[in-house]
Amino acid sequence: MIDLRSDTITKPTPEMLEAMLSAEVGDDVFGDDPTVKKLEQKAAGMFGMEAAMFATSGTMTNQIAIKAQTFPGAEVICDKNSHIYLYEGGGVAQNSFSSVKLLDGDRGRINAGQVLAAFNNPEDIHLPLSALVSLENTMNKGGGAIYDFSEIKKIKQVCIEKNLRLHLDGARLFNALVETSESPQDYGKVFDTISICLSKGLGAPVGSLLLGSADTIKKARRIRKSMGGGWRQAGFLAAAGIFALENNIERLKNDHLNAKALGKILEKASYVKDILPIDTNIVIFELEATLSPEVMLRKLAENGILAVQFGPAHIRLVTHLEFKSESLEIFEKVLTQKII
Repeated sequence: MIDLRSDTITKPTPEMLEAMLSAEVGDDVFGDDPTVKKLEQKAAGMFGMEAAMFATSGTMTNQIAIKAQTFPGAEVICDKNSHIYLYEGGGVAQNSFSSVKLLDGDRGRINAGQVLAAFNNPEDIHLPLSALVSLENTMNKGGGAIYDFSEIKKIKQVCIEKNLRLHLDGARLFNALVETSESPQDYGKVFDTISICLSKGLGAPVGSLLLGSADTIKKARRIRKSMGGGWRQAGFLAAAGIFALENNIERLKNDHLNAKALGKILEKASYVKDILPIDTNIVIFELEATLSPEVMLRKLAENGILAVQFGPAHIRLVTHLEFKSESLEIFEKVLTQKII
């Protein structure tokens, strides 16, 4: 099977497994795991931030960041298609007792003017207090869209003026970084907290990191513990994260090239109505009204290709390190057949 459902489906390479098996470990709840410490210090250093915390998932690091920087009755400003709103089980309400103000961005990318307009007057007792702005880069529902960093800096200026915290859901941030001129340090200077995922394009089996100030990460560790997120010999997984950061960033460009190649193949298919611009490793295409996503997905699966429905008429494909040139050849062969 060619699995294009997500870049989370990858398994550790032999080299990554070797790094995991040889990891020195301890009890992370007691702060005794040296490999976890090494990963956290490495990530914080890459972004020029004071501290980092290793956790099980990007959902957990996002939700911890929100809880650490809001309060009951606060409001989080984000795009209507943000992962923190659509795909995290109502966590903003459940974990932080905060509401969400949803903005209609450009492929999920909001701008400074929208943030300013969304800010609630703190003197008006009818309104929740605006506390946090959350951006997502790359933007999953936007087809892997990349933020213009100059716009991010404008949003930061609004946050400074209005005393708002700024969080980045950077689950696929490295996909953006390999396509732009910005560095991790540039992002570290702008955001109060950053969540980065190790188990997507970087190929680690499990884990995400939350980056921030020492005080914020200290608070985050307490929240992680209360969520049941304290873990013990996590160094085996942290070793995979270190390997990923040292070996699998630049190779993300290959995933982007493969995604663009998939798009070229899909352009020739008569049943494809539209394809979102392909900036990174996510391909989202819309089907003609005569074909349902359910039928399309079934036909693809019958021919050895897995994908996911991503809207009433949309399907998503995500390239990753296990999608090779031979996989692309098979995909093209299947799509050029009359499978519908």
